[in-house]
Amino acid sequence: MLILHISDIHFKAPDCLDPWMDPDSPIRTRMMRDLTKQVEQIGEVGAILVGGDIAYKAAPDEYKAARDWIQQLSSISGCPKERIFVVPGNHDVDRAMIKDGVSIQNVQHAIGSTALAKREAKLRQQLKDEAAGQQLLQPHSAYNDFAAPFGCQIWPAKPFWHQDIPLDGGVNLRLYGLSSTLLSGREGQDDKPGHLYLSPLQTVLDPAPNTINLALVHHPIEWLEDGEDVDEALTTRAMFHLFGHKHKQRAVMEANYVRLGAGAVNPSRSEKPYDPGYNLIHLEIEGAGKTRCVRVRLHQRRMQDNPERFVAIQTSQGADVFESTILIPEEPEIPAVNVRSTDSTVTLVPVLEASGEAIAAQDAEAAMGEEDTRDLLYRFWNLSSSQRRDIAQSLELLEEGEMKLPEPERYGRALIRAAQRNLIEKVAAEVAKLEV
Repeated sequence: MLILHISDIHFKAPDCLDPWMDPDSPIRTRMMRDLTKQVEQIGEVGAILVGGDIAYKAAPDEYKAARDWIQQLSSISGCPKERIFVVPGNHDVDRAMIKDGVSIQNVQHAIGSTALAKREAKLRQQLKDEAAGQQLLQPHSAYNDFAAPFGCQIWPAKPFWHQDIPLDGGVNLRLYGLSSTLLSGREGQDDKPGHLYLSPLQTVLDPAPNTINLALVHHPIEWLEDGEDVDEALTTRAMFHLFGHKHKQRAVMEANYVRLGAGAVNPSRSEKPYDPGYNLIHLEIEGAGKTRCVRVRLHQRRMQDNPERFVAIQTSQGADVFESTILIPEEPEIPAVNVRSTDSTVTLVPVLEASGEAIAAQDAEAAMGEEDTRDLLYRFWNLSSSQRRDIAQSLELLEEGEMKLPEPERYGRALIRAAQRNLIEKVAAEVAKLEV
């Protein structure tokens, strides 16, 4: 599988609303031309991972322009639109909303001012409180509207997402989209290194047999106050760690993990050096049994300015491709435990509860990485709001009080619930009726 890893595309209004007047547009065009050539040589892209800072001010019109461009990338790279995944960056947080919202400031302050040793409990408390949890995620509203068709929206009960993609040789690639932006933009101000917080709630990263964990997150370790703990969790539980934010391409390839910086597709034009870039990551499963491994071939591309074109970042030995091989020996699967419950309510709090219902909800979300299901997400979100409501209500996918939730959360819950109850095909049939 070939993965396109990009970050910091920074669609900035009003510039991005008129491509003829957008100074960043030529860089994106250069990148698309180079990507087209790479696809001809290496093969088609199997997944696109966007590491945050999609917008600039978290404005809805910025996301519309970004969505159109990402769909272009999907088309020219041969990547199915069902294989596009996104996470939020600091520019995807509406800082103006935080600056004007005292209640949002209060929730962020309650978490951020708590001693690090007790912060996990405080974050858990705020997420579980109905009002506080919604306030904490409110600055992500425009991002969530953009991310919902990709199945990558976040909400208080689910501040990160995870989806599965099958690889060859009985290996499963599990993508984790982690949110490093829960405390971003405090009091409407820019963030500082070491002031953000990810939390152990997002780094469970269950090391399941025959599964490769990939963590996609915007902010690198040094921007997180709990960075030391996050670093430990990633290096021991995830094979791939993909970051953005710093606008610098880096590659660390160890015996058991690969850590990458994406660079920025559109860094600030005042940056020195000005180095737009992107990554292509080729994964190939080789061997079987105890010697089964994943072969990693990394192509890092950056733009030079004279002549203006993208070129390969070379290894210290002068090669255009960084290579690594990591063992992933075959292991027996851990038997699932069938936990019976008289409560028919589907728990959608995979990081806040440890019940059998929560485990089932996690499995249902992961299974939504299947292409047919992700295609249904696009079609579902292409319906009108009233049509989405009618489907969810007719199939009894909404619980009491959920109609007052923001739509990305309301129908995100409903679709995961449909997967858990084996009702996805019925949802698809209802969507098809409305598409005629």
